[in-house]
Amino acid sequence: MIVIPAFNEAESIGKVVAEVQQYVSEAIIVVDDSSTDGTATRAEAAGAVVLRLPFQLGAWGATQAGLRYALRQDWPVAITLDADGQHAPSDLGRLLHPVVSDAADVAIGAYPERASTLRRVAQRYFRGFGGLALEDLTSGFRAYNQRAIEQLARPFATLLDYQDVGVLLNLKHHGFRVVEVPVRMRDRRHGHSRIFNSWWAVSRYMVQTSVLCLAQVGRRIDCSSQLPEGEQRDSESVECR
Repeated sequence: MIVIPAFNEAESIGKVVAEVQQYVSEAIIVVDDSSTDGTATRAEAAGAVVLRLPFQLGAWGATQAGLRYALRQDWPVAITLDADGQHAPSDLGRLLHPVVSDAADVAIGAYPERASTLRRVAQRYFRGFGGLALEDLTSGFRAYNQRAIEQLARPFATLLDYQDVGVLLNLKHHGFRVVEVPVRMRDRRHGHSRIFNSWWAVSRYMVQTSVLCLAQVGRRIDCSSQLPEGEQRDSESVECR
């Protein structure tokens, strides 16, 4: 299943859906994050199934809604990509290969060269602070197998505000295999990044994500207080989900 979160992307979404259709025959799901333009209408006209969110959840909330839909429909793999036209659908097969061959649970379409100065600063910081050995932390072009989909569909993952560092920390601490696949990246069809367009937005992003790092997203902690009275733990610690 192809999952495309979209907020006010009426100018590009139809072209993105049409281009994806040239390379895949699977279901294409556009998660309309309560857009105020014609995003949903144009996505449907292009042939996508549209999930209309009643209020705005943000990029990760919309993505998680798509992953939950994929899980409910029992799809073994979900691929996410942006609605702004940056990701080349011709790279879908390359991104999918490590996951369907069971070489990885998650594959990230990486193109570090695209990074602006603000993005490079943030990524260098979180690679060191979060211990993530990945070059392109913010890419939304990803393939997830069903185990990864199940993990990211959990209520705990709803607390994440961004899909990059928080999601990757969650996957890392639960032992998922994550690889990067070199892909091409194109210029946006219109608009600009909502996070990396100003120092203020980046500062807010870095503060929130630093809190996630400090909280050790997905870590194993003592959850004995959550067990019914009188029930004993089977191991030294129980994983909170």
